[in-house]
Amino acid sequence: MSAAPAAAQAASAFLTDGAVMLGAALLSVTIFRKLGLGATLGYIVGGAMIGPGVLDLISDPQSVMSVSEIGIALLLFLVGMELQPSRLWRLRHDIFGLGLAQVILCGVALSTLIYFGLGISLAASLAIGLPLALSSTAQVLPMLRSTGDLSNSYGERAFSILLFQDLSIVPMITIIAAMSRSPIDPSAPPGLTLALYTVGAVVGLVVVGRFVINPLFRLIGRLGERELFIVAGLFAVIASASLMHSLHLSVPLGAFVAGVMLAESPYRHELESDVEPFRSILLGMFFLSVGMLLDFDVIGRSPWLIVGLAVAMIMIKTAIVFVLARLFGMKSGRAISLGLLLSQAGEFGFVLFGQAAAAQLITLEAASLFGAVVTLSMASTPFLMRFIDWLQAWMPDEMVDLEGPATSPETNAIVVGYGRFGQTVAQMLMAKRIPVTLIDSKPSQIELSEEFGTKVYYGDGTRIDLLRTAGAAEAEAILFCNDGDAINRQSMEAIIDAFPQAMIMVRVFDRRQLIDLSGLNITFAQRELFESAVAMGREALLRLGVAHREVDRVEEAYRSRDCDRLERQTATGDLHAASESMFRADRPLADAPAEPSA
Repeated sequence: MSAAPAAAQAASAFLTDGAVMLGAALLSVTIFRKLGLGATLGYIVGGAMIGPGVLDLISDPQSVMSVSEIGIALLLFLVGMELQPSRLWRLRHDIFGLGLAQVILCGVALSTLIYFGLGISLAASLAIGLPLALSSTAQVLPMLRSTGDLSNSYGERAFSILLFQDLSIVPMITIIAAMSRSPIDPSAPPGLTLALYTVGAVVGLVVVGRFVINPLFRLIGRLGERELFIVAGLFAVIASASLMHSLHLSVPLGAFVAGVMLAESPYRHELESDVEPFRSILLGMFFLSVGMLLDFDVIGRSPWLIVGLAVAMIMIKTAIVFVLARLFGMKSGRAISLGLLLSQAGEFGFVLFGQAAAAQLITLEAASLFGAVVTLSMASTPFLMRFIDWLQAWMPDEMVDLEGPATSPETNAIVVGYGRFGQTVAQMLMAKRIPVTLIDSKPSQIELSEEFGTKVYYGDGTRIDLLRTAGAAEAEAILFCNDGDAINRQSMEAIIDAFPQAMIMVRVFDRRQLIDLSGLNITFAQRELFESAVAMGREALLRLGVAHREVDRVEEAYRSRDCDRLERQTATGDLHAASESMFRADRPLADAPAEPSA
């Protein structure tokens, strides 16, 4: 076959494989997201369906794995960018204390379980047990970001452990290489030389980052070319990873150091947003390739062994993380939650199992079997988080171990919900020395508030018994500032009947909820976005050259029409009532009559 037809055939196969993988990812991730099971598991299952074990639609799954490992490098690049030296110094005890203890204790415990439980060699047990001690950064970090926990003490503890786990990948690769039974690569440098290469490469990258990369980004920032940010960011990652690879060092370490180089850059957030899409796509391809390379014959021969190992691993890691978290001062409920959050094995397990198989420490069948254990443990995480939510709903005091309002001093006002809305309301009251009791149901919000010196009590502020312990029977006002969907007519009726002496003020989500609460003895109710939207509309009109008097007239007309429409909607129960009074492009406000001349 000539070169041209061969190249055309390779291009055709590449396009076909790409279409199949993207289609499988689109379908499976959509389904798993809809089921609340996360994108990572969706990618793995999608890859398994199109791989050799099921439909066999991909010509070379191994080549996909090689390319998609760049996604792992980009993930560590973004992790490195989180490490501003100030934050790293502040978290040093958690990173090098809690993180180090977690990796060592979990690694030793799991290696011991595998050594005695499966009767394999010590080297093979370490090559399997140490990677299982690592958790899934790709799965846990998005969870922490979505819940807003990444900036509080709970999230920072989890981040510290994940960070040390990511840093420990390089020593684990070194341990596996030291135990290797495969023939020595003649091109690889000796161990001492390799160590010197590592130190020299890291120092060199840091120097280049300070004196070359950061000035380069300042120059690009002055030019204002967004595309150059993307090119420069990818260049920093790929160049660092390529340097490490050429020195027979860890590619992820190079990407991580590249991220650390730019952690203090003023363009860090823009870089993160530019690199994130590439990271998401390539990391998704990595998980697809993991699914494609699963050996279903091995899995089919030992399904209960896989389940048993996954359950044992989750229990061991949860117990060890719980004990360590308690020793580091975390409360019981948060320690349990942290243990379950980090109980799964992670994506680097697949990478390290591949290294161990290449080093002839374990067979390819064993790598596939424990890859299935990792996959099953990752699949369990969303269910474990739902279990935690269920426990917190049914046994809040036992799960969170936070102080309730029973010990709160007598106050004139109770503010329920201490988020963005509640903070503004409470601070305005405290500005006039009005005593306020603050209640919130989110442990992360309470812990964050304590860092700023504000005492917030834990509990569901819509419960009559909890309000009574907070002093609602003597309070002059109860202000519900929590999310609008937490308030309903039934709960408000009960609260008004229980505490008739108190003014009830409510933050509602929208006009539907306001209509639902109509007729109740509520002193004040405010739609959460109404005033801010009116303020922005006023400012937009002024900036667009509309006279101040006309802006006042527009605001007055809008408020009047909106109030009338709300009354009609409440009376009829029809959201379309009085819709003809809404301003539209073809129904503007009539011009003001001309003033008579002097």
